[in-house]
Amino acid sequence: MNELLAGIRQRLEGDRVLWGIALVLTVASLVTVYSAISTLAYKADGNSAKFLFKQMALLTGGWVVMFGVHRIHFKYFGRLANVLFVLALAALIFTYLFGTDINDARRWIKIPFIGLTVQTSDFAKLALVLWVARQLQVRAGFLDDFWKGVAPILGGILTICVLILPSDFSTAAMLGAICVTMLFVGGVAWKHMAAIALGALGGIFMLYGVGKAAPEALPRFGTWASRMESFAGFATGQDAAQTSAEDYQIELAQVAIHKGGLFPSGPASGTSRNFLPHPYSDMIFAFIVEEWGAILGGLGLVLLYLALLFRASRTAIKCASAFGRNLILGLGMMITVQALVNMGVSVRLFPTTGQPLPLVSYGGTSLLFTCLSIGMMLAVTRVVSLGDQPATTGANTLT
Repeated sequence: MNELLAGIRQRLEGDRVLWGIALVLTVASLVTVYSAISTLAYKADGNSAKFLFKQMALLTGGWVVMFGVHRIHFKYFGRLANVLFVLALAALIFTYLFGTDINDARRWIKIPFIGLTVQTSDFAKLALVLWVARQLQVRAGFLDDFWKGVAPILGGILTICVLILPSDFSTAAMLGAICVTMLFVGGVAWKHMAAIALGALGGIFMLYGVGKAAPEALPRFGTWASRMESFAGFATGQDAAQTSAEDYQIELAQVAIHKGGLFPSGPASGTSRNFLPHPYSDMIFAFIVEEWGAILGGLGLVLLYLALLFRASRTAIKCASAFGRNLILGLGMMITVQALVNMGVSVRLFPTTGQPLPLVSYGGTSLLFTCLSIGMMLAVTRVVSLGDQPATTGANTLT
């Protein structure tokens, strides 16, 4: 047994703490999904084991991807950045024109023959972070020049976010904020960051004005606006009625959190699965707190994601490659921010977003792309730990 464990440790290279975080989140996913899935199983054929096996299959596939990717030198990811960026653009445009509508949002495409539905924004998020990390490397010597160094990167960020925006405002906003933070960490001058911040603020007001004046131009604008107005306490009349159901969902999540108390009561002890909407996905954090308490289930989960970001930052400090630094920080922020937003919705820190809890929520392409992202992060930590770091190839050049 000791030899087996030693063999596993030998093959899992890179940051062991990051591996441990991924393992704990995976176990939490299996335990919680199996406990929470009974209502979904009842609506299907009553077989909750089927959903557990599906989650196990997705997580197993995700770990295979994670392991395989972590063995690749991260410099090869940079060489794929432009190709993946173009593929992301094509996928988002195809989704906008021909995608599948689910819950009045066109975010998915169905792959023929296998019937798999893919949310293309999950791929686009990863592709954009990868592309921004690469662009910050190749334009490192020009970041003081807005038009030569910053504007091309900003244009790519805006293009992807604008394509995501019509169907998924929260993802577009989060992704834009993360990429702008990458610009700041990557060395973009303060004066340019101030201009970007003012431009973003102006863009938000302009978007709000267009949505109010011509709602047909942004079909889902009413949903975004009513959520934010309700969250801020400004919603009235029809807008208030539109969000009453979502507010009720958050109230139910808070009831589940209150029932959980401070200390764990154990798996399968939660009753909120019977009344909480989507306790296995959007509201899974509230269900975890109900079964595992505010200390272990609530604070413990928050600390796990913050630890993931801390380990990413720690590796970034040690990484000699600008691309590696930007990549691991961007991916770490993407996972952590999404997790904090998901958890924040349940405690009314944010309006309803529909963001899943990374590596924990039930099923979907989000889980697989999260595993791919963690695999890339581990690839950076592996190279840094081995001392096999490339020179900053591409720095101060425009290729």
